[in-house]
Amino acid sequence: MAPSSDDEYCPNFVFEPPSDEEYSDTGEHKDSGPRKFESPWDFAASSERVAEAHARDGTTSVDFKIAKALQHKLPVPISNSGCEPEPEPDKQEAYKPEPEDKEEEEEEEEEGDDGNAAAGADNNNKKPFFASSKGASFHAESFSELKLSYPLLRALDKLGFTKPTPIQAACVPLAMLGRDICGSAMTGSGKTAAFALPTLEKLLHSPKHVSSISVLVLTPTRELGLQVLSMIQKLAQFTDIRCCQAIGGLPMKEQELALRSMPDIVVATPGRLLDHLCNSIGVYLDDLTVLILDEADRLLEVAFSAEIRELIRLCPQKRQTMLFSATMNTTLDELVNLSLKNPVRLSADPSAKRPAGLTEEVVRIRPMDECNQEAVLLALCKKTFTKRVIVFSRTKVAAHRLKILFGLGGLKAAELHNNVSQDQRLHALEIFKNDEVDFLITTEVISRGIDIPGVKTVINYECPSTITSYIHRVGRTARAGKEGYAVTFVTDNDRSLLKAIAKKVGPKLKSRRVALASIADWSGKIKQMEGQVATILQEEREEQALRKAQMEAIKAENMLAHADTIFSRPKKTYPVKEKEKRMVANAAKASLESQKRYGNEVISAEQAEYLKMKEKKKREREKNMPRKKRRKLEAAREFLEDENRNGKLEGSRKIQEEKIGTPLVDLAYRRAEAVKAENKAAKDVGNMMKKASKISHPSPHRTQSRTDEMREMFQSDISQKRHKGKAGGAGKKNPKHSFKSKSRYEAP
Repeated sequence: MAPSSDDEYCPNFVFEPPSDEEYSDTGEHKDSGPRKFESPWDFAASSERVAEAHARDGTTSVDFKIAKALQHKLPVPISNSGCEPEPEPDKQEAYKPEPEDKEEEEEEEEEGDDGNAAAGADNNNKKPFFASSKGASFHAESFSELKLSYPLLRALDKLGFTKPTPIQAACVPLAMLGRDICGSAMTGSGKTAAFALPTLEKLLHSPKHVSSISVLVLTPTRELGLQVLSMIQKLAQFTDIRCCQAIGGLPMKEQELALRSMPDIVVATPGRLLDHLCNSIGVYLDDLTVLILDEADRLLEVAFSAEIRELIRLCPQKRQTMLFSATMNTTLDELVNLSLKNPVRLSADPSAKRPAGLTEEVVRIRPMDECNQEAVLLALCKKTFTKRVIVFSRTKVAAHRLKILFGLGGLKAAELHNNVSQDQRLHALEIFKNDEVDFLITTEVISRGIDIPGVKTVINYECPSTITSYIHRVGRTARAGKEGYAVTFVTDNDRSLLKAIAKKVGPKLKSRRVALASIADWSGKIKQMEGQVATILQEEREEQALRKAQMEAIKAENMLAHADTIFSRPKKTYPVKEKEKRMVANAAKASLESQKRYGNEVISAEQAEYLKMKEKKKREREKNMPRKKRRKLEAAREFLEDENRNGKLEGSRKIQEEKIGTPLVDLAYRRAEAVKAENKAAKDVGNMMKKASKISHPSPHRTQSRTDEMREMFQSDISQKRHKGKAGGAGKKNPKHSFKSKSRYEAP
């Protein structure tokens, strides 16, 4: 008999109310106090690995060296008395263009992404490339309206996400239908969750008979990849979906084992993933169903173009492809190469390219003040922007020097760039997120996608190269509706970018002036620090040399102990080599420079690569030439360089026109032939002059007649011949060449 559901058959059953951990649409919980939500990413384990690495290598951190330097020589305190003439340490006012800015010609306005797409799509009445986004809604009151599963709703509630952002509300329903998407929204609008939620929802309802890599997420930087992986793992914490990473700078063996287990989602950087696909056994993408490119415009640039093309070739044709970025300025040709199928263009907040709570300022650095730029930065960070500040530098060397200066000046700072190990980079992010340091000094490494909660200020110590880079840099603050400051140091060389910033920001752009007394104080302090900075840099160089020697010794020991195993391994193959990547990047850079200098000639990455390979083959062909020809060619080239340098070009206007339209190698060949002909002519003239001198100065012994002279010369030649024959026949000559020269028989 089947059991009844009445209470009399189940007297011990008690219905329990939902616990605090369960998801609730109302957001009501037992605890009356404020809830503490989980952080989207956590790199705490990297701190332990950094300490272990220093202990293993016998090295010390930069902070330890700075503390040691401060013990030997106490820093001179900064006096505030110099600020009395000016009422404020710095002054903020509305930005006003200077006369030289007004005189310059205005740049043309950038066409919107939708305008470019429509213009390229409507040519010749062709079918539009992008599908219509009609019906897509950018508004939703809760994640429940997006028809997400209970485990995902529970994870969102634990992370503190209550209402979808516009890009999430528009993207999630279309992505769950399997549509290809090109999404763009301003920084801090939740693009990671916009592609992670529909992907996880599809994986929850897909059959799992055979393990396979179903989703691939590509990112341009390591830190962004680890952040995306951590975010996906937090959203999938109540599911059985497995994730792993294939990111550069981390151990390959661990990644290889994780990839061979066929996880559901892989987050990778292009170079490391290609390395695994070519050299790791059992790693493939044959069953891939979703390909996601985060910061797609960066991945489609020249630096990653070769790897992306190779990865697209290895992925199946039947897949869903999604592209996301805050500045989706890619061309249609690049999108066509990705094999997108009728994609939908979603642009959330197209009119709000900059966050509403962002205050943007500029600090003009005059030519006479460029040597004091470090003092201006330290004055700002000491008095005005003192907490939660990211300082962007253009080079790694400058970032490291700023880190030392900040430490010697009593400011807690961390550095993040490519000259430090991956664990040290993650450690810097972790301590900055946890408020253990007030300043994070970095390069372009974290300018894209990195979400650090509570960043108040972004300072561009060196102006970025493009307006796109500027947008991504300042997007690290004022995220998710919060307020923030963006301060940019602008020199006279950055005037064009300043005009672009002023055009984008409008009248809200402010100009900040730093107190001269504070700059003077810090300038004197920096001069006193130079000896300490040099000492710290010298210690680092010595440690680096010692560590390198230790690594070479360990390598030699391994080669002696495990030579058979090492040489038995197959040689690694790389479809895209670093040398080729640098060659293509340099060629593209040269083409852009020529475009700026000479006109509107623009070549693609493929054309640049072809021209570079053609030049390389030409150099190899010249290298295989005979030594004599090669030396003549080099001499002719040096002659041309000297001639051009001194401004003494030979010939007339015809030669000048010939040089303009003739390749350098052909012109060098012609010059070499001309030099050869000139030398030959000079030699002939010398011989002629020598003959003439002999004729003009006859011998004084010629007093007999012509017949007697010829007879005497003939007899002397015959006697010489007989004498040589008697000596053993050495030096025999052909009889018809016995007379040395016909000039002997010419009349005097």
